[in-house]
Amino acid sequence: MVVRSLDVEKDHFRPPTADEDILGPEVPYLSAIGALMFLVGHTRPDISFSLNLLAKRHWNGVKQIFRYLQGTKDLDAGYLSDPHTGRSQTRYVFTMGGRAISWRSTKQTMTATSSNHAEILAIHETSRECIWLRNVIHHIRGSCGIITDKEPPTVLYKDNAACIAQLKEGYIKGDRTKHILPKFFFTHDLQKSGDISIQQVRSCENLADLFTKSLPNSTFQRLVHGIGMRRLKDLK
Repeated sequence: MVVRSLDVEKDHFRPPTADEDILGPEVPYLSAIGALMFLVGHTRPDISFSLNLLAKRHWNGVKQIFRYLQGTKDLDAGYLSDPHTGRSQTRYVFTMGGRAISWRSTKQTMTATSSNHAEILAIHETSRECIWLRNVIHHIRGSCGIITDKEPPTVLYKDNAACIAQLKEGYIKGDRTKHILPKFFFTHDLQKSGDISIQQVRSCENLADLFTKSLPNSTFQRLVHGIGMRRLKDLK
């Protein structure tokens, strides 16, 4: 995917202009987006961010995704990420046994006022998904007669040190947090109860970057491998 530019005039995915041509009925845009959304939700998390961006308007980009999929059909499965709307991207990926089992890449519904605010919103959504996954696993084990003690905490990796420190302390009303609702510090309660543990990871090793920005090819391939996607020939 082409790396985005903060210069509106140079950004390939800038908002449409008044004189921009509108796709006619002969272009199967909606069908293409629908087919790609099915793949994103089942076996191809590597195209999540691209589809999230291209679902807005870019037919040439949609065709590029299909070309990428054709070449990799044996694969199975940040703050102000959109400079034009001021909305950040919530993204996460959960792995088990070295394979991705749950992922998401979506625009945040509210405009964050700082990078830390965006991180708090993102990890709040991640924590909710984490608890749901833990409950599902507990139910499956119980149904199979596997009795275990309290599950060990699920490790969430974060590359923002300020966010980690703030969540460790919990909600403390002050100039830095008064604009953030206390409910978004739900993650702090989960740490206290032992359901999750947040650990810092270097940005270059953050697998979730795959879901939040366009990346150089080498970085993209490394992260795709990191979430457990393999070519079928490599599994033989």
